[in-house]
Amino acid sequence: MNYKDYIESNCDVLLGKPVVKGTRITVALVLTRLSEGATVDEIILAYPNLTQIEIQAVLAYAADVASNETLIAAA
Repeated sequence: MNYKDYIESNCDVLLGKPVVKGTRITVALVLTRLSEGATVDEIILAYPNLTQIEIQAVLAYAADVASNETLIAAA
């Protein structure tokens, strides 16, 4: 699965924050809900426009961003 098929960043939508395509649901919102212990089913229940594959795309996007992050060494 290519997360780019499901995640977009458009300066005309929520100031360019990454969102699930065709929605105003941000990657950050989905990640926050998951980090708070929500299940995929609970998120889909709360946001019926989301699908399981879109939530997987959010996770894939987050993993890609984290793996390409530049770390700053402590002084």
